[in-house]
Order: sequence, then structure tokens, then C-alpha cells
Amino acid sequence: MSIQVQHNPAETQLKDLGVAKWPTWKKEVSTFDWTFHEQEQAYILEGECVATPVGGAPVHFGKGDFVVFPAGLKVSWEVKQPLHKHYRLDGNVVTQTWLRLKAAFTK
Repeated sequence: MSIQVQHNPAETQLKDLGVAKWPTWKKEVSTFDWTFHEQEQAYILEGECVATPVGGAPVHFGKGDFVVFPAGLKVSWEVKQPLHKHYRLDGNVVTQTWLRLKAAFTK
């Protein structure tokens, strides 16, 4: 289970995926832990980050990168420069809610 980073993907790839229509998310400079309950695809509009998977090596990414985080991945985030990204989660609202509820009750 590893984070995949594609530096400077082709505009045609981003257009085919519909990235411009995905929601956006912002985060200030900070550190925090996160679990990806479903796969997330992200296109980094601004910022610089390091995501370190539990038991793994740090992964660096930033502006212009396309990043895929696999479902079930637990990471420690270090947002070095304010982050602004487009993102898409696998599944729909029902499955996403179910995965979060399931995780909350199995801790």
C-alpha cells in the first residue's frame, strides 16, 4: 500500500478525469494524522506536503502533482506550505459514511 505521485500530469489527463469539477480543500501549515477510508485522488493546486505512511518512508509532493492515496492508508501529514487541492474520493456518500462509522466503532 503506497502513495503514488505523478509530477506535472498532462492537461489532457486532468481534463479526462474532470479534475476541474472536483471539490477543493485547503489546509494551513500544520501536522496531523489521517486515515484514508477510501481511495483518494488529488491534484495539488498550491502547497508543499510530506505524507509519511505508518511504517513507511516519507512521500513529498506539491503544486502541480497528481497524488493517489490508497484506501486503508494511515499517514502523518506535514503541510509545509499552505495546501489547496482538488480531490475525489471513491464511492458515494452512503459508502463513505458507512466506512467512517465502521472505523469509529472498531477502534
